[in-house]
Amino acid sequence: MFDLTGKVALVTGGNGGLGLAYGRGLVKCGAKVAVWGRNEEKNAAAVDELRSMGGEVEAFTCDVTDEADIKSNFAATIERFGQVDSCFANAGGAGFRGMSHLTSREAWLGAIDLNLMSVVHTFSAVTEHLLSRKAPGRLIVTSSVAAMVGTGGAAGYSTTKAAVIGLIQSLALELGQAGIRANAILPGFIETEMSMQTSQEFKDAQRRRSAIGRIGKLEDMEGIAVYLASDESDFMTGRCVILDGGHTIHPL
Repeated sequence: MFDLTGKVALVTGGNGGLGLAYGRGLVKCGAKVAVWGRNEEKNAAAVDELRSMGGEVEAFTCDVTDEADIKSNFAATIERFGQVDSCFANAGGAGFRGMSHLTSREAWLGAIDLNLMSVVHTFSAVTEHLLSRKAPGRLIVTSSVAAMVGTGGAAGYSTTKAAVIGLIQSLALELGQAGIRANAILPGFIETEMSMQTSQEFKDAQRRRSAIGRIGKLEDMEGIAVYLASDESDFMTGRCVILDGGHTIHPL
């Protein structure tokens, strides 16, 4: 079970954080991995790490807010690997900070481009490829528990992370009979380079809200990537997988 030998996974934002964690899990189970990221230095480091684990890996410098760049890098990915079987639309960001009613239209549209339209365009390229091959496939997006509970001062993040859940559910209905499954991962507070820059007070609050007494580790993200990319998840589509250590059940 969970053998990904011969499968190719595309991971956007795969050069660090959650995306690189997905890549580690995928490589451990035999998948070939295409890493998309904007930073060439981080791309190279991610490739070196994943190859040291025995993986067949290639990096592509891609800005997922640019539809033309997505199309050209997807073509390059297919030229390199011959196929894509699963796609993890993981690239994104926190977007603007501040009160929603004081935020400009441009800032809102920037958040939408980064966290929603990048997913739309990436999945469109992958879907066309899968349908042309008449092959089953997996579309997975990184959402967030912020889609469920909101984030004061960062409404653009919560809004766009909720929007991709609606997208996933629609794609599940549109593509299910073609053998394509679409699901979302909703992480809670995970120890990433970005999250560790928050205050100790905030990190302590996240730990207290956890039902298991700790915040998430990057290793916690590996298994779910493997499951959603594998044949074992074939009966699961249009669903949200919450990985938050029980954060959103609000324990006392």
